[in-house]
Amino acid sequence: MKLTGAGVGAILAPLPAFSRPIAQESMLNPMDVARNKKMADIGLNAATSRGASYADIRIGRYLNQYLFTREKNVQNIVNTESYGLGIRVIADGTWGFASTNDVSEDGIKKAAEQAVLIAKANGKFQKEPVQLVPVKSHGEQSWKTPMEQNAFEIPIKEKADLLIEANSKALESGASYINTNLFLVNEQKYFASTEGSYINQDIHRIWPTFTVTCIGKDGFQRRRALSAPLGMGYEYLQPKDEDKVLGPEGLVMYKYSYDLVADAVAAAKQAKEKLSAKSVDPGKYSLVLEPNHLGLTIHESVGHPLELDRVLGYEANYAGTSFATLDKWKTKAFEYGSKEVNLFADKTQPYSLGAVGYDDEGVGTKQWDLVKDGILVNYQAIRDQAHIIDEEASHGCCYADSWSSVQFQRMPNVSLAAGKDLYSVEQMIKDVEKGIFIAGRGSYSIDQQRYNFQFGGQLFYEIKNGEIVGMLNDVAYQSNTQEFWNSCSKICDDRDYRLFGSFFDGKGQPSQISAVSHGSATTRFDEVNVINTARKI
Repeated sequence: MKLTGAGVGAILAPLPAFSRPIAQESMLNPMDVARNKKMADIGLNAATSRGASYADIRIGRYLNQYLFTREKNVQNIVNTESYGLGIRVIADGTWGFASTNDVSEDGIKKAAEQAVLIAKANGKFQKEPVQLVPVKSHGEQSWKTPMEQNAFEIPIKEKADLLIEANSKALESGASYINTNLFLVNEQKYFASTEGSYINQDIHRIWPTFTVTCIGKDGFQRRRALSAPLGMGYEYLQPKDEDKVLGPEGLVMYKYSYDLVADAVAAAKQAKEKLSAKSVDPGKYSLVLEPNHLGLTIHESVGHPLELDRVLGYEANYAGTSFATLDKWKTKAFEYGSKEVNLFADKTQPYSLGAVGYDDEGVGTKQWDLVKDGILVNYQAIRDQAHIIDEEASHGCCYADSWSSVQFQRMPNVSLAAGKDLYSVEQMIKDVEKGIFIAGRGSYSIDQQRYNFQFGGQLFYEIKNGEIVGMLNDVAYQSNTQEFWNSCSKICDDRDYRLFGSFFDGKGQPSQISAVSHGSATTRFDEVNVINTARKI
């Protein structure tokens, strides 16, 4: 293993605000919960003594470890820590927020005073007071990502050696280039509010990923990793045979573990095969979409348009508003999809990126329906939005990506329920006369109302008369959200259900990132328009 120099400036992955380098051994020291409670009370008392009718405080320690490799070199290893607190208040019926990395008694009091002053200044322009739906007082609680092995405890050399092994095996299998990365995140968060909750949470996420490139005489082709980032420890990178899900053409997927080396080897062979794959003939096809691909389509065409702040127009600058306006919901008859389609939000799903015990308003997390039997039935709402859609409680999907960021409504895990009847991928393919099987996420675009869209993928296989007849290339499909989900005709059962994940999902201004999963089983959509991305119009 060879180490090569690369500065932090070369990193494209985002880091929390005010991050500073830190030694790996220091990343294993947890926050002092007793001290956090004392500091929280200081902040809450300071806010109420200055006129706040409500206050909450988040003390956060955000740890990130990123490893970057290319071929047989380690390009960069980054360990960072960001530590501080944010305090949010209501005064004169209006929100105010301030943050500081001075976690001392004086620093906390100054931040609380500033938050109240901001709220009172904002109150001069507030037409209606903030309305918070009630929340249960939880007292002292704690929650931790269920995991077997803390990835931060694994020596860096062991993790780097695994990435280099994947690179080496891919090169031996025909790859021209490969870069493999590992992203590890640990959020240590302490929440307290004037409503009596004191909540300590320890949240872990992991994402191994790579890009393989093969060069041929007429150009190059790539295949990205088919890994799904998850809320797990290092056990994710220890593949289990019983966790395997076998797909067509020898495609091997895993539910809650991942074989990085085997996927890199397969990617090299598949990228090489793509160099000579047939270019797709445009037209109408039945699409058989596996979960690592369909998750991104769910994310963009369901997750974002059903964020209530986007529906209301509060969120517009970052990727637009939503076509799924309140009038459609009020009819209780808007056909978001076919009767096969049941889409739900869930902040409790084990191993998902969005799984936590409590959101950043101290609300206990839960599951709820968004689309039931094809009909739009709900949105995603937090405490000051829930009354708008006649909800008596928050959905528990409030989040801030840092102690320095104000919490706001973020997408929970949004998933497509598996089919109720036993139905395998093999059976689905046999039922298709003219179709394309698509695996893995690719490039995409979607309009400012989350309606008209185009999606690509990583692997494409042509289906004729119930059989896969070969690999295709240059494939993308075009549709609109309602037309697409109404074309859903069949969903495989729970045996095929897996999670897709978005590790760095952006929203807001100033921009914040969050991590969110989307579950599904392989799903069929009929008569979808497929275009050839290589042909000029």
